[in-house]
Amino acid sequence: MTPPLFLASTSPYRRQLMEKLALPFDTCAVDTDETPLAFETAQKMVMRLAVNKAKAGAKGKSSGIIIGSDQAALLDTQILGKPLTVENAIKQLSSFSGRKITFYTALALYNLDTDEISVQCEPFSVHFKTLSEQQIRYYVNQEQPLYCAGSFKCEGLGIALFTKMEGRDPNALIGLPLILLTEMLLEFGVDVLNP
Repeated sequence: MTPPLFLASTSPYRRQLMEKLALPFDTCAVDTDETPLAFETAQKMVMRLAVNKAKAGAKGKSSGIIIGSDQAALLDTQILGKPLTVENAIKQLSSFSGRKITFYTALALYNLDTDEISVQCEPFSVHFKTLSEQQIRYYVNQEQPLYCAGSFKCEGLGIALFTKMEGRDPNALIGLPLILLTEMLLEFGVDVLNP
């Protein structure tokens, strides 16, 4: 029997991805400090935050598996945040023109029944077209990607910004790498193809 599953996120995008697995689950809101630590790499940061989110999602629960996820985008060695304003989004996308951005999406699974935590990180890269300011402004006005790391939504018009995508799971770009998630769930005895 599948243990209760909880997605420690209120993101509608992560919820839609989780629904693809056809397993019953609930979501829970988590409040964690997402401030990067000094000298922390993007990979280490997202893994730490995914664990913190899984642990925060466990509060008040006595059984089940909590799924925490966190994501960061990297341009060279610079960690990119959410733009929050139209001008920041335009500035961010302008700096990406003709370049490669790598996203690191971490998953942490916390098994409350065994007190085990498993955490892994999935990289995924996108190569941006050379974009004009007019194209960038049009895109930002159309999709308003102000709360998306990297200032775009690949599940929408954002796909038109790229020349190439590299990685084993495009779902990682949206924030929940499902191939990795199914592998990690299997380690905890949950087979999505044989629940």
